[in-house]
This record gives sequence, C-alpha cells and structure tokens, in this order.
Amino acid sequence: MLKPQSRVNLSAMPTTNVEITKNAHENPMSLIRRFSRKMQESGIIPKVKGSRYNNRELSKLSEKNMALKKIARRQEIERLKKLGKM
Repeated sequence: MLKPQSRVNLSAMPTTNVEITKNAHENPMSLIRRFSRKMQESGIIPKVKGSRYNNRELSKLSEKNMALKKIARRQEIERLKKLGKM
C-alpha cells in the first residue's frame, strides 16, 4: 500500500516557487539534498544573498561633504603635480 505523497512548497521570493515531492521510499536526507540542489539551480540563493543588506540613501549633507572632499583631493593632486612631487 502506497502512502499519499507529501509536498513541500517553499517560496523564497514571491515570483519563484520551488516544489519538491517526496517519493514513496525516500528518506528525509535525500529529500533535503534534492531541495538544496533545486534551490541552487533556480537561482534563488544569489538573489536572497544579494538583497540581504539594505543600503540606505545618503543624506544631501553627506553627498555635499563627499563632493567637497573630492574637489579638495583633486586640487591637492594638481598642486602636487605642479610641484613635481607626483
């Protein structure tokens, strides 16, 4: 007598589903192994790892300060080139 097949349906991203069906005489470790392989093939893992950290936008003041530092560095490099030290 065969047992009804149990299904595992996990979705890491809203648009991508990975569905694994447990076979009749399959142990849990091989099911996990098949699931891991299916996840790697679907490309979900790189997407999740890439969006792990949230990069917030810089404030206008910090953008302004970075621009001023960049201008100062360029001027210093030009000055050193004129002096022959660079």
